[in-house]
Amino acid sequence: MARRDEGAILQAVLRLARRMREVADDGALTGGALALLATLHRDGAMSAVALARREGLQPQSLSRLLTRLDTLGLIARSIDPADARRHAIAITRTGTETFMRQMAKRRAWLADKMAERLSSEEQERLFDAAALMLRMAV
Repeated sequence: MARRDEGAILQAVLRLARRMREVADDGALTGGALALLATLHRDGAMSAVALARREGLQPQSLSRLLTRLDTLGLIARSIDPADARRHAIAITRTGTETFMRQMAKRRAWLADKMAERLSSEEQERLFDAAALMLRMAV
């Protein structure tokens, strides 16, 4: 099998991600903020330290994102029952609604583009490739 250029894969993934961000951009959330909401939605409330670890963020970067999300009412902070010195961070109902709306926009755009530009066989190959990329991302 001929060696393929991994750079082409990277370029495609980055370009696709950028297009989906553009489609769903409402000016309120950055990609990093949306990623935090996704983690809180999926995994539930957690400390800032745990959230920073999960997202691979430095505390200063996380602090700025959390302040923005808190100001928008998308997260809530409460005293961590396991350690009163820490806060537990949870996604709010508004945060969940905002996250779901953003994801729905991205899914709709992707479904439209796939139907418009790819054959059913190509769509199946793309689903297979996505499963492989997710395995690599863990």
